[in-house]
Amino acid sequence: MKDSMILLKNIKSNFSKGGPILALILLCIFLAFSNENFLTVSNLMNVTRQAAVNGFLSLGMMVCILTAGIDLSIGFTMTLSSVIMAICAVNLGWNPFFSLLIGLLSGSMLGLVNGLLLTKCKLPHPFISTMGTQNIYKGIALVITGATPIAGMPYVVKWAGASFLSSDPTTFFGKIPVSFILMLITYVLFSIFLNYSTLGRHVYAVGGNMTTAGLSGINVDFVRTSAYVISGFMAACGGIILTGRTDSAYPLSGLLLENDAIAAVVIGGTSFFGGKGNVLGTFSGVLLISVLRNGLNLLNVNADMQTIAIGAVIIIAVFIDVIRNGGFAKVKRHIKAVSDKSLA
Repeated sequence: MKDSMILLKNIKSNFSKGGPILALILLCIFLAFSNENFLTVSNLMNVTRQAAVNGFLSLGMMVCILTAGIDLSIGFTMTLSSVIMAICAVNLGWNPFFSLLIGLLSGSMLGLVNGLLLTKCKLPHPFISTMGTQNIYKGIALVITGATPIAGMPYVVKWAGASFLSSDPTTFFGKIPVSFILMLITYVLFSIFLNYSTLGRHVYAVGGNMTTAGLSGINVDFVRTSAYVISGFMAACGGIILTGRTDSAYPLSGLLLENDAIAAVVIGGTSFFGGKGNVLGTFSGVLLISVLRNGLNLLNVNADMQTIAIGAVIIIAVFIDVIRNGGFAKVKRHIKAVSDKSLA
């Protein structure tokens, strides 16, 4: 009996880790048979280009969810930081690299606001604070741009978002986008950070049990605040990629991007209860969302139906996460525990 329980536990653990990859493979097989253009090199490279922005946003979202939180403002954190960067580089004519630094710093500071609202102002759940800042950041972006795009990005921004590894489009490297390579490097660095750094291990500990983490000497407020700073920084990185790809900073560019980030993270196996998840799973989730959107376009599914499909994917992923982690009774206990901790 004991051996059977151990076997089932191992199967469950392996499915949780390999499930996103298996789902991605099955989706690719289905689309390959459904549309002959799916497996072409140009289309697959287009998938990787489209995945880059969500890839950066999803890493930031994953860190927040690992701490049993969420960042609904991540889309407009990306927008506002990229708009600030564009104003500095284009309107003010500042040095492009300094403007990039200002954009990254802006994203980090916007994330810091989210973290402080949660930890210092004691708002009961990050859902509330980040939903509020989502609208604030959106409004600021519209005000400072006059609701109009800022075009004409410097070369370094366009290189990050729109260039390929080779200038010769007829070669293999001429089809690989720089943005996807930058995303891959960032995922490797994040994996090292979460698994081997003190702060990374503390992120898992706080998400697993905040009370126990606090009693063991971990500065819970610092860890939770840091998670939102990281989320803001990654949103700014995503903003650089999107701005470079479109050669413009658009004040509504972040609209609903948090949905894709949440979907990728949860599909990738990161638990809404916190403390469980890994970078490889999130990477698989990002690719799955990008492949799904690409496949729906190839199958001529309109944008409204695509939105419905992504929403359904989020619900299914969260439902699986709830069942995997003990059912709805645990959800109630988890919400109460987080609220009690925030109000303490």
